[in-house]
Amino acid sequence: MPRSTAWAAVAVAALLCGLAGWAYARAAGDGTRAYAEARDAALAAGRGHLARLSSVDAAHPEEARREWLDATAGDLHQELRDDPPRPDTKGASTRATVTDAALTALDDRAGTAELIATVRVDTTPPRGGPAAADRTRLAATLTRTAGGWKVSALTALPVGGP
Repeated sequence: MPRSTAWAAVAVAALLCGLAGWAYARAAGDGTRAYAEARDAALAAGRGHLARLSSVDAAHPEEARREWLDATAGDLHQELRDDPPRPDTKGASTRATVTDAALTALDDRAGTAELIATVRVDTTPPRGGPAAADRTRLAATLTRTAGGWKVSALTALPVGGP
């Protein structure tokens, strides 16, 4: 390869590296990226918290209550702390899985988000027998706290269809 061709290839490579670096620096300072990261963090936290709030191990109800308190903020947290639901230790256990979720709103400056989700709840009867599965739809308000995104309001949504 002639020497001038090699220098031209090096110059083109250096130019492309410079353009890539400029594009990365521009994107790193872009508010769109920060907004996308906040959206992803809120969605991931909301999914995990909804699964915890819909689950209880009847053999360890206080552990479930601690997890509920850790997943919540605001009025919902206050309500669970002051007047906690007391799962019957001889009752059924539930294990929830969020099958789908999406943010419907995000105000990154105010630190609030709205989430909708479908949740599959598997219930194990207290004395054995077959487990039952149920699906529910939930709407949640998320609030950003010092400990991350937490659920501050939770509502069951009606499931439509024939």
